[in-house]
Amino acid sequence: MNQEERRLYLIKALLDEMPQYKNAEIPDNESGQRQLLRSLFNIRPPYPASLDFLQMQDEYLSLEIRKRGIVDCKSLAPAGTDPRICLWQGDITTLRCDAIVNAANSALLGCWQPCHSCIDNMIHSYSGIQLRIECNEIMQAQGHPEAAGTAKITKGYNLPCNYVLHTVGPIISGPLRRKDCELLAGCYRSCLELAAANGIQSIAFCCISTGVFHFPQDRAAKIATETVAHFLETDSSIRQVIFNVFTDKDFDIYERLLANR
Repeated sequence: MNQEERRLYLIKALLDEMPQYKNAEIPDNESGQRQLLRSLFNIRPPYPASLDFLQMQDEYLSLEIRKRGIVDCKSLAPAGTDPRICLWQGDITTLRCDAIVNAANSALLGCWQPCHSCIDNMIHSYSGIQLRIECNEIMQAQGHPEAAGTAKITKGYNLPCNYVLHTVGPIISGPLRRKDCELLAGCYRSCLELAAANGIQSIAFCCISTGVFHFPQDRAAKIATETVAHFLETDSSIRQVIFNVFTDKDFDIYERLLANR
């Protein structure tokens, strides 16, 4: 079975299990089919899936991820004076390392908006539906929304990483408060503590809270680098921390901060 056949199988299976979308028209071109499939992944509730579906999904996503290119964290050069800290600009879902950090919301179930450009959506789209299912199990057992500044760990499933650390950053709706800064520092500290407790040696951080949560980029980067540096002063189990950025502005900010450490 080729990728097109796998894609059509998955689309039809998802439409069958979500009857409210059964009349959706399947595009006859690859880009339209890919967009529809990702949209269906994004809106699928976290109920169980058949082994046949999961096998087909995993085959499809693993090939898609390989086509997009995988970056091995071992190939990244250190930034600044600490050889354990790296700066890398790119798509975090293509990074092969022990764990990547997801900027999640308090429900911890991923982004439900079809094909949204946020990192939460990207991570759930390429990991597969198992990630939302596992997150739902965690949240059902917890019984309440995830608090800002904390973190949870799941498998990475079809992503090149082994684990995903989900953390909820503060949402900024007015002037930046000291409490917001403390919560953001807590995100980085919680992820590092969780990583150390689970034997994770390489971890990649996204720019937590700086997207739709509107945390100022300069201040967020300063908090991130200071919190990581302070943690590494007393921890020897984590051997690589990667600051993953997507925009040129964030790259310039982190490059300057790390060069001055």
